[in-house]
Amino acid sequence: MAQLAETYACVPSTERGRGILISGHPKSNSILYCNGRSVIIRHLDRPLEVQVYGEHAYPATVARYSPNGEWIASADVSGVVRIWGSRNEFVLKNEFRVLSGRIDDLQWSPDCQRIVASGDGKGKSFVRAFMWDSGTNVGEFDGHSRRVLSCTFKPTRPFRIVTCGEDFLVNFYEGPPFKFKLSHREHSNFVNSVRFSPDGTKFISVSSDKKGLLYDAKTGEIIGELSSENGHKGSIYAVSWSLDSKNVLTVSADKSAKVWEISEDNNGKVTKTLVCPGSGGVDDMLVGCLWQNDFIVTVSLGGSIFLYSANDLDKAPLALSGHMKNVNSLAVLKNEPKCILSCSYDGLIIKWVQGIGYYGKLERKVISQIKCFAVVEEEIASSGFDNKVWRVPLHGDQCGDAECIDIGNQPKDLSVSLLSPDLALVSIDTGVIILRGAKVVSTVVLGFTVAACTIAPDGNEAIVGGEDGKLHVYSVTGDTLKEEAVLEKHRGAITAIRYSPDVSMFASVDANREAVVWDCASREVKLKNMLYHTARINCLAWSPDSSMVATGSLDTCVIIYEVDKPASSRITIKGAHLGGVYGLVFADDHHVVSSGEDACIRVWKVTTQ
Repeated sequence: MAQLAETYACVPSTERGRGILISGHPKSNSILYCNGRSVIIRHLDRPLEVQVYGEHAYPATVARYSPNGEWIASADVSGVVRIWGSRNEFVLKNEFRVLSGRIDDLQWSPDCQRIVASGDGKGKSFVRAFMWDSGTNVGEFDGHSRRVLSCTFKPTRPFRIVTCGEDFLVNFYEGPPFKFKLSHREHSNFVNSVRFSPDGTKFISVSSDKKGLLYDAKTGEIIGELSSENGHKGSIYAVSWSLDSKNVLTVSADKSAKVWEISEDNNGKVTKTLVCPGSGGVDDMLVGCLWQNDFIVTVSLGGSIFLYSANDLDKAPLALSGHMKNVNSLAVLKNEPKCILSCSYDGLIIKWVQGIGYYGKLERKVISQIKCFAVVEEEIASSGFDNKVWRVPLHGDQCGDAECIDIGNQPKDLSVSLLSPDLALVSIDTGVIILRGAKVVSTVVLGFTVAACTIAPDGNEAIVGGEDGKLHVYSVTGDTLKEEAVLEKHRGAITAIRYSPDVSMFASVDANREAVVWDCASREVKLKNMLYHTARINCLAWSPDSSMVATGSLDTCVIIYEVDKPASSRITIKGAHLGGVYGLVFADDHHVVSSGEDACIRVWKVTTQ
């Protein structure tokens, strides 16, 4: 059997020029955010405890706990809101199509009976409030002419709703049933966020015009503003109140977060400016924030989450980061036990440590998209969509000066010889390229369309898989290949081939969902009938002791086979990654690590009978 041991969560999806919404549980230190179709539940004091809700059919945009913490309402780009239990296996309570376009914000009423959602829609329907159990409308929301970026529910009676958006307006509604009361146009740019204070006495709006305005919660009239002294120098994307309603937190495109004290005359002055660690690039713009009990949380455009202690703002923040896009490759550092490297196709390489989680990003001088990725000893070899192969030396947590070679073709697969890492094999459509260091020593046209390749640890043998499902075994002599055998068993394009660590076997997988284990000496099938996936197999990995082989598929499952047992006694991990499994590696003989389209990485403890 296989048990989930750890999850290294993805980071929130972000978009340049827009704020994002992260929200918290009213009585605990868990937060919610969205990435792709997933809603992520994370515990700030237990970062390795992560839960993922993946039932949306379209990318999710916002999620919020109900005030009693029992339910979560989440919305997506198609205008659908799903209401589901925060515990008990996320049981679905209701699903409503609320708007005709993307939902950008939603909030519960304090009695948990109503929900207001805002975003993009047809005509003038940019806001809707409805009963949580029936979906019945509870008001009319006139007054906006463009996308409504934020909405908020007054947390005390009498209930009020405030909305703001791309038409520079802040609108105030009384109810229920809610009716338009008044509108403010004091902002001169997009109004990105509006929030009531927890005590229900006032609310605040922040805008891309770098200003923040304070209003009376009962009347909707402006009563103060955030001081321009030490204020933000860029668009303010998000705002969050402290629990006692005496302070607010704002984040901005100027790459800083600011804590403001709200005085009795309802004006705000900066008491602390928080500059998040980073290189100062575009990715360090801050686009989301949350004041959650004793934590101050900020989120950068690059997705990094920074946790500050609200009681000690001088203390350096804890950084929680991860991938935002599909994680397509994994590797284990042999010289550093429990260290895992992961790579997403956008070129980000992250180091993780089992038991700790996020350890840091590997800073590369040249950031390029990565398609294939291999780690041997103290070096990373990678190839991307730019037709180049990179060799990057690893110095601890830093990358040295990279060597690169343009091979003139799109690489399909990359394999490095473990015992002589200078030697690498790259497959392209028409054949393979042999590299020594950063030099092309041979380009071999093979006469069939190539799909995958691997080279033996000693560099003396190579196996090339074709789109036609055939495996061609070659002996490698110097810089030439000599065909020794053609193996026919697969009925689909080969997607991956890997030698076992003891080099007595190799495994191959295909797009027609079959895996095969072969004996290296006899070139006969050693383990057959491995046909338990329901879709294309993307990746495979061997355990260090060569006793197990794991496969990962587009069907979201990981299947682990013991080589000495029939395929029917397999271990299946269902739903390992929403959208499909794209990366697999064994950390040791008892732990397999998987990654996928959901941008998460999971460590599974494998127990065999």
